[in-house]
Amino acid sequence: MSRTTTMTVRVGGALSDFVAANVGENGSYENVSEYIRDLIRRDKERAEIAAFSRLKAELTHAFAAPEDSYQPLTAAEVVARNRI
Repeated sequence: MSRTTTMTVRVGGALSDFVAANVGENGSYENVSEYIRDLIRRDKERAEIAAFSRLKAELTHAFAAPEDSYQPLTAAEVVARNRI
């Protein structure tokens, strides 16, 4: 079941003007809530892309290692190593 969170955000000055320009009849969003939800979705996507890029870099580095550098490990050793 999804949870709803209500937020109150105060912005003033240039930020308020910027939001006002993006919301309403002449803006890209119908209301401020829609705008904030879109910003959160975009930030979530950015964070997921960054995490995937880190994983991809780590895997690229791991698979570039010479095969004779690999060491056999048990599942327990992998779990213990990753607890650190």
